[in-house]
Amino acid sequence: MVKVKEKKTAPKKGATPKTPKAIKGTNKHETDANDEKVYFMALGGLEHIGQNMYLYKYKGKYLVVDCGMGFLDEEIGAGDVQYCDTTWLEKRKKDVIGFVITHGHEDHIGALKYIWPKFRKPIYCTRFPAEILRQTFAGIEMDFDPHKDIIEFDHNGDTLDLAPFEVETFHVTHSIPEAQMLIIKTGAGKILHTGDWTFNDDIPIEAQTNFARLTEIGSDPKLLACMCDSTNSSRQTKQVTETQVRDTLTEIMKNAPGRVIVTGYSRSLARIKMFAEAARNAGRIAAIKERSNPNPVPYVGLPEFREMGIKLGYLKKDDVYTHGEIKDLPAEKQAIFLTGSQGEKFAMLTRLCHGQVKEMKLMPTDTVVFSAIIIPGREQDVSNLYNKLARMGVKTHTIFDTDNLHASGHAGRPELERFYDIVHPQVSVPMHGDYINEMLNGKMAMERGGAKHMMIVHNGEMIALSDGNEPYVAETIETSYVVMEGETERSANDQVYKNRKKIASNGAVFVTLPIDKRGFLKGVPEVSSAGIFETDETGFMKRQIQIEISKAIDGLTKAERKDRNNLHRAVQVASNKVVRAALGADKKPQYSVHFIQK
Repeated sequence: MVKVKEKKTAPKKGATPKTPKAIKGTNKHETDANDEKVYFMALGGLEHIGQNMYLYKYKGKYLVVDCGMGFLDEEIGAGDVQYCDTTWLEKRKKDVIGFVITHGHEDHIGALKYIWPKFRKPIYCTRFPAEILRQTFAGIEMDFDPHKDIIEFDHNGDTLDLAPFEVETFHVTHSIPEAQMLIIKTGAGKILHTGDWTFNDDIPIEAQTNFARLTEIGSDPKLLACMCDSTNSSRQTKQVTETQVRDTLTEIMKNAPGRVIVTGYSRSLARIKMFAEAARNAGRIAAIKERSNPNPVPYVGLPEFREMGIKLGYLKKDDVYTHGEIKDLPAEKQAIFLTGSQGEKFAMLTRLCHGQVKEMKLMPTDTVVFSAIIIPGREQDVSNLYNKLARMGVKTHTIFDTDNLHASGHAGRPELERFYDIVHPQVSVPMHGDYINEMLNGKMAMERGGAKHMMIVHNGEMIALSDGNEPYVAETIETSYVVMEGETERSANDQVYKNRKKIASNGAVFVTLPIDKRGFLKGVPEVSSAGIFETDETGFMKRQIQIEISKAIDGLTKAERKDRNNLHRAVQVASNKVVRAALGADKKPQYSVHFIQK
């Protein structure tokens, strides 16, 4: 059992105890430590995929489950990563106990490097995500103790004493090692938080789901609620197993004339193991494609996950070599695993398609296998890869034309029905999935699991739960996301992004006004643009804008021209007159006006 003792600070002599201030616009539970209800809220992870960050509140204390990155909104036009806006929680950070991590996927741990420094609370996880986090944080300049700030618990199951919570963990199968379900115990009752899971009973590198413990908690009448993964609720077919994927890869490798290149998720050690076994069965040597740049980089990728797999016993050193060690073998003896299944810009497969890897070139005799689904939002990037490979004459196998190429880490309908035959919560709270999949999950919880209530809620809606009582939304807070661009953190509503979107769809006009101190023009306005008249070779639109601006400013009174806001408004109105006449009434360019006083 892992225990954490809170430090108690004695009041100074003569000091008057402070009365807790009422928090404006919130309900009583916000400061009432005697409240016997337990509360659940998501900052991210409801009605969408990714960006998982969930809160449990009891006796005025907050427990954070997972802290993941989201999939970037293409419309904002920039940014490196996206994660939850934690402004609301930061105001309560003294009451945050810590972060409990269910597993090591980026959409569950990837935001910790940005969010953890704002809270500096312990991170509780098993050894595999702990190793990922330590290597990730090692590449970032921050005051972080890799042994003190990360507290490991047993990946086979453990109990964490995080008063006023007690959190029991037990193993469940997923597409990454050491995934955990959580039993969150409070005086108000117990909650089962599934994390990401599936019942894949054939993953050779680790044990099956702990069905015995799942059955015990599932039949407990004090099970208040089940917060359950909904990602694949609409899938009707039975789960493909990892050994089925291995057998499919084996047949492809036996029949391929040249190299076989398999792309998949770099953290899926079970898939890498099955890839290695398939290669061996087909008389090939398995390898990963290491980075082109031999210099160390502050990034945890496929080479590091291979080393972690070897260190933790999920892989043997001779299971998978590096490309550099096997590159001189005949092509028909090579099997290479690499990144890029989602068409990521800098992933190895994308770079190979663009001829950007000096030490390895794609050949028409190669066979490329996509051993992964397409993550929502990546469809166009993956389609571009398919087409690029086809134009190069490279044969491909995808989930659309070849069966049993991928074993999902998320439960479909058959697995969820089996789950709710075992688990019978009072309340179902579907999470981690789009709305329709959450709804399907909740319906199964009521039909098969006997749940009395189903709560399909939004991020920011805090559910109050108590034994035998109907759940309700006790409070709603505004939630959003943050985009990290380089070293700059921006909110989703940042004016920079609004301007970029406007420029992307409507263009921009840049005007330099030479004026005197009274606001009179002292020359011809200089006009340029982005996306408006670059192709106007005659210069007609530019000259018309200059003429209209000059006329508009000359038409201002002496009093009006003294205010530069009036000058800016005159420029915009005059320019719009020309732009909309030429390009349509709906065109609304972004205007930038620069003043030069002469």
